[in-house]
Amino acid sequence: MEPGALLQRVRAGDELAWEAFVRQHQGRIFGLAYHYVGHTEDARDLAQETFVHIYRNLARLPDDPGLLPWMLCITRNLCMDLFRRRRARPPAWDIPVEDLGHLAAPDGDPEQQLHDRARRELVHRALRELTDLNREMILLKDIQGLTLDEIAGLLGIPVGTAKSRSNRARLELAEKLVAMGVSS
Repeated sequence: MEPGALLQRVRAGDELAWEAFVRQHQGRIFGLAYHYVGHTEDARDLAQETFVHIYRNLARLPDDPGLLPWMLCITRNLCMDLFRRRRARPPAWDIPVEDLGHLAAPDGDPEQQLHDRARRELVHRALRELTDLNREMILLKDIQGLTLDEIAGLLGIPVGTAKSRSNRARLELAEKLVAMGVSS
């Protein structure tokens, strides 16, 4: 179903359209929450809370171009609220190697797959060592695919600041990877 038509049906209260909408976006919302909190159950709770918030605000549901940033903003804010309630900083990412297996191509050279898996593990380890601010920039821009304008709006900062933070985050990640001995 076309995204615009699905949104119209969701706004109209169609329960089947709502289920399709949730299925379409649940992986991305869960993924963002997981990257922030680093715990599967907390991420599931936050994803559910995000969809409850969206459902309660169907009248404010933006059109397709602004929908993803709006949903990611809600998810991020709920994660930040959780951190405030716990009075703790976000934990480092803890992604076991087994969870990365789905990223490898099912066919192909097993040696290459092993090499790719090891590289992904090193990249994730380097991401865990980044400062919280730089990790968030890499997460939003490079993993979630948001534009600098969308990131600036989400974080409430000027676009130039988002651009410089993004560059600093990439530099820090590159430095961590070089220190670990990763080459391109």
